[in-house]
This record gives sequence, C-alpha cells and structure tokens, in this order.
Amino acid sequence: MSAAWRRWFPLVVVIVLLGAWRPATHVQAQAQVQDDVRGLWVLRSTLTSPERIDELIRSAVDGGYNTLLVQVRGRGDAYYASRIDPRADDLRTQPAGFDPFDLTIARAHKAGLKVHAWFNVNLVASATTVPQTPGHIVVRQPDWLMVPRALAGPLSRLNPRSEGYLSQLARWTRSQSATVEGLFLSPVPEASQQYTLSVVRDLLDRYPVDGLHLDYIRYPTADFDYSAAALAAFRADRFADVVPAERERLDRLVRTDPTAWTRMFPQQWEAFRHARLTQLVERLRALLVEARPGALLSAAVVPVAADARRLKLQDWSAWAERGLLDVICPMAYATDVRDYARQLDDAVASAHGRPVWAGLGAWRLIVPQAAEHLRAARRRDVAGVLLFSYDSLQASTSPRGTYFTRLRPALLAINNQP
Repeated sequence: MSAAWRRWFPLVVVIVLLGAWRPATHVQAQAQVQDDVRGLWVLRSTLTSPERIDELIRSAVDGGYNTLLVQVRGRGDAYYASRIDPRADDLRTQPAGFDPFDLTIARAHKAGLKVHAWFNVNLVASATTVPQTPGHIVVRQPDWLMVPRALAGPLSRLNPRSEGYLSQLARWTRSQSATVEGLFLSPVPEASQQYTLSVVRDLLDRYPVDGLHLDYIRYPTADFDYSAAALAAFRADRFADVVPAERERLDRLVRTDPTAWTRMFPQQWEAFRHARLTQLVERLRALLVEARPGALLSAAVVPVAADARRLKLQDWSAWAERGLLDVICPMAYATDVRDYARQLDDAVASAHGRPVWAGLGAWRLIVPQAAEHLRAARRRDVAGVLLFSYDSLQASTSPRGTYFTRLRPALLAINNQP
C-alpha cells in the first residue's frame, strides 16, 4: 500500500460505512412488517360482549386471517379502559370491569393473531347524535372542533361554549353528510394535539398492541379548518413576515371577514394546515416508538395520493417518504376490479417503498367478486390485504358456509399459503 493510499484509506472506509448506514428505527420497523398480512378491520360494535369477541376470534382463525385491526376509539369514546375519554355508551349494559380490548388482545394473541389498535384520530362525534357526556371532548372543548369556511363568519360571532355554536355546526354538518362524516377535532391548536397524544399515550401504556392504526387522520375536506383557534394560529404563524401596515389592514378586515389572512396568503394557508397534520403524525410516531418499541404505525388513507393531498389535506405520500408510517393502508373500495387495480397501482407507486396493505371493500362485493379483487392484489407489490369489515361480512352466510370460509381459498392463495 502506497503512502498516499495509507493516508486516504481510513476516510474511504468511513464513507463506505456511512453509505451503508440507515436510521435504525426505520430498518427495525421495516424488518417487523410481515409480507403475508391477511387482516380484518373490526368495528367497535363487535366489542360489546365477550361472546361477540369469541365469535370474532373463531371466524378470523377459520377464515385464514392473521391480523386484526380493532376499533377501540370510534367517536371520541373508548372501547377500552381509558383514563381520559368516556366509556362508550354501547358498553353500558356490561359490568364496569369489562374491558373489551384487553379481552380481545388476550384471546387473539392466544390464537396466534396480531392485534392493532384502530384509532379514529380527528373524527370525534356524529353530527346526528351530538355527545352530551360531560367528559367527552366535544363537550369539554368545542373550540377545538374544525369549522368549514362557510361557517367561519357566523361562528366567529358566537361563544364556542354556547348551545348555538355546537348546534349550528352540527346542523350544517348533517346537511353535508354525503361528504362530511361528522364533527372533527382540529390538529391546528397545540392544546388539541396534546390532548390527542395524551389519549394515545394512555392506550399504549397499558395494552400490548402489535401496532397503532390511524384512521381519519385527515381534514373532512380542504374547506376546513376555519375555526377561530386555527385562524388565530395561522395569523401568529405569519405575523413576523408581514409589515406592520399590512398587519393592521388585515386585522381591520378580520372584523368583518375572519378569513382575511388566509385569503391574503392562500398557498401558505394550505401549507400551514398540511404542516400541522404532519406534525401530529410525527408526534404519534415518536410516541409509539417510545411506548411500544417494535409496534407498527399504519394509517388508513385515501388510495390516490394526489386526491388525498388535494381533497383531504392528507399528504400520506410525504409521510411515507419521510418514514413516518411503517405501513400504508389504502382504502381501495372500488367495486370494479379494474378501478381497484388502478387504485392499488397508484398507492404502491406513491408509497416510496413502504409496505402496502391493500384495503378491500368486501362489504360491497359478493364472494366471487372479492376473490377477483384478491387476485388483483396478489399481482401487485403489496405486503398484505385488509378486508372491510369483519362486522359487515359476519352476517353473510349461505348453505355453503360463512363469507369467511368461502373466501378462504382465494385469501390464502395470495401468499401461496397451504
């Protein structure tokens, strides 16, 4: 070895090693993702009795499934022993000591099934039946609820704790039921984010979950959040970059038009809302890594990434690129198999190499159609499939067996299982 080479050799070694290095958390997370996931989304209605939970486990095992995404939080309520959110009304006939999620995990793990806590993040209430329980977040902090642009003016003139505020927001939401599922908690106010994190921390501290599955981690539409709290946060974010005279002009406009700052800076307003939601995902990931090392973070997402970003301000492709999500779960619910294939192709292409568990709207499909969709998924680079939902399929029986047993051959063929 020449003298010159001896001088440079240590540096070359360092460069080679750095090139081979990857962040440990990402490598570990990817290594833990199964490539043969056969999962079921399980609605909270199944968690209302021990008998239903036992039936769930039997059906999952008999049907050839290995993973359950169990909805433990539906509308700002808890189907587990939460110390923060109120106990779900559906559990009122059960003994106070009945913990449906604890029982589900115990029975599922004993049967060899993985269990992920399915957590509705921003959707916290139905607009049809507005919560009245004092401990519910809608009652405690109505000022944290997202507001559509159409109500920015009218609601700005009301106290959020007044009866008229919530009733007007609920009434408008009901009139938009085709596109807005209910009342959503905003990710913009810092206190609102901290509340969500506290609820998740409470859950993760006490339940040995295999993963945390985020649902409704999005805005209802791109025309939210125009709540007073969110608009004030945006003004504060822009304040230092605006000259005093312009600030004064905008603040005068705000007296009659609360959206003045957002109209002045439309691109920054969109970016601001994206950033706040992304920040919440970042914090949820950090929390999961700390509380349950090795557990996976997944999210149910709009399958076409461009639509998710534009229509729901859900930039899941960027989350995947940054490694914030371990698994992408596109809600590819198209009934036509060609449309379904296109949805999956887009999702896989937008996932930046992250594993994809292909969602499937089985509740809209008879067994032969579901089998065809499963074969379409098999021909794509997906790590597994998720059927929506266990509950909707449980009642579908025929002389030839349950939906699950009839679909089992096609399901197992996805990964050439025996």
